[in-house]
Amino acid sequence: NSKQGINQLHHWLKKQGAKQAQVCLEATGIYGDLVAETLYSRKYLVSVVNPARIKAYADSQMRRNKTDALDAALIADFCRTQQPDPWTPPPPELKELRALIRHLDDLKQEKLRAANRLEAQHNSQAVVQHLQAQMRLLEEQIQHTLQLIHDHIDRYPELKRQRDLLDSIPGIGDLTASYLIAELGDVRRFQDVGEVVAFVGLNPCLHQSGKRKANHGISRMGRAALRAALYMPAIVAKRCNPRLATWASQLTQRGLTGKQVIVALMRKLIHLAYG
Repeated sequence: NSKQGINQLHHWLKKQGAKQAQVCLEATGIYGDLVAETLYSRKYLVSVVNPARIKAYADSQMRRNKTDALDAALIADFCRTQQPDPWTPPPPELKELRALIRHLDDLKQEKLRAANRLEAQHNSQAVVQHLQAQMRLLEEQIQHTLQLIHDHIDRYPELKRQRDLLDSIPGIGDLTASYLIAELGDVRRFQDVGEVVAFVGLNPCLHQSGKRKANHGISRMGRAALRAALYMPAIVAKRCNPRLATWASQLTQRGLTGKQVIVALMRKLIHLAYG
């Protein structure tokens, strides 16, 4: 996963006469970006696939062993037989926003870990002082990153227009709107709202066999960061959005638990955002 390695792959493909090759790789966050973008720029058809699909394909093939070579052959066979959709790189402004949003998540996680260590620390005053200083620094970086996110969106009229539209939904604020824009990208790439719900992992997971039917909640096969970002807005919408508050009350009367109602509200916010 370096420029030299990608060049070697490119020359190897040319040597095989594969000028029109479809290249498939698992989605691995930032780790696969360089190879995907470089091959795309060299006119290859690139597909970036959810690792869960590859794993399910491996299970369907009764694969028992796992090595790099076997994994590569498996992904190539998946690409040949399933022909996954082509991938296109996000525009630079969206890529930068996504990087800022994910950096913000990392900073918040670091601050939470420092707070947990501070709460458990009772022996050393020096350690307590270090942890307190670390938390102050992390809080400063969090606030600075929030400002960077806000300023970045303001610099791009289309991103600002999308944020303002999302802000108009009671329960969704600036930060949640930024998460939605960063992680969903161009929503026109989804055929309908059901695809968006599945992308976030909020689609219901139903198991049925004969007369037996069991609802196993939501699939969770999607963007966990987006689900986390929608949790508090759903709670706020239950209180501040009159239509959703009435709907939530009806769901409660039908016997849904508090958690099920919140998940339903998260899904409803996705519907409103897509609209």
